[in-house]
Amino acid sequence: MRLGLALGYWGRGPDPRHLELARAAERLGYDSVWTAEAWGSDAFTALTWIAAHTTRIRLGTGIAQMAARTPTATAMHALTLDHLSGGRVLLGLGLSGPQVVEGWYGRPFPRSPLTATREYVDVIRQVLCREGPVESDGAFHPHPYRGADGTGLGKPLKPITHPLRPGLPLLLGAEGPKNIAQTTRIADGWLPLYWSPGRTDVYQASLSEAPDGFLIAPMARAVVCDDIAEGLLPVKAMLGFYIGGMGHAARNFHADLMARMGFEEEARRVQQLFLEGRRQEAVQAVPDAFADEISLVGPRERIAERLELWRSGPVTDLLVTAPDPDTLRVLAELNS
Repeated sequence: MRLGLALGYWGRGPDPRHLELARAAERLGYDSVWTAEAWGSDAFTALTWIAAHTTRIRLGTGIAQMAARTPTATAMHALTLDHLSGGRVLLGLGLSGPQVVEGWYGRPFPRSPLTATREYVDVIRQVLCREGPVESDGAFHPHPYRGADGTGLGKPLKPITHPLRPGLPLLLGAEGPKNIAQTTRIADGWLPLYWSPGRTDVYQASLSEAPDGFLIAPMARAVVCDDIAEGLLPVKAMLGFYIGGMGHAARNFHADLMARMGFEEEARRVQQLFLEGRRQEAVQAVPDAFADEISLVGPRERIAERLELWRSGPVTDLLVTAPDPDTLRVLAELNS
């Protein structure tokens, strides 16, 4: 099991620790570093900055949102950074949800998310393979565009720049069972939002047709500390925000996922409190047990014991969000 560093997206402004953590991870032998985006900082710019200050560590978007860019624009970002970094890019993509797609990007959430994802990936594959002009008669990402409001002058094109790697790895963030199953067929890997090493049966059916070499790369908060309850607070805050704030009462993929993992009543309670504006209560309502099983928190000995659970399952890459170089070092030592 390889280790990666997940930096996420910026909050109010750039986090001055991110570059230091990325360089520390590279020195410690971490395989990859990942950036993200929500509705503030973007994933590719921060990753390019890290690329310029590192030499070996692989560079992942975890995740870049599909609604933010056309598939050809995303492919351009990926192939450009892949050239500049010497072939280090891992392209992680996610569809996001209706609240973000329609509220932030001002676009309709696709009626058929699986079809939209499949078309998006197909266009990117065509760009990176560069075997001919990009053509697709898909409902969501047609190339060329032939809609009634177009000029009719569009022509199929292929990238001017030759991609460095036609097989640049592409991973998808997927939550629903059908979406995960499709991911095993069209992508090189999967980026789970929550992963519990003791509940791998939740995903067993969806992963049953995953090919050899398929990447499974969940993210997990990691911190070496004596006070477990205190160490879990950032995990609970994250869960409260995702379960309560990253969705609608009638459609929230994150809450649905927590429910499928055995915490349905708790997920609905967190969601209700957050939507009522009682955010601190929502965070407190997140069960410690759930926050604990999807993270690595506590003294070194406890983390060592729990890390073995992660290593014994199908996870190929553990992407840790760690607040300090010391935690990164401990994990590198335990995973060696």
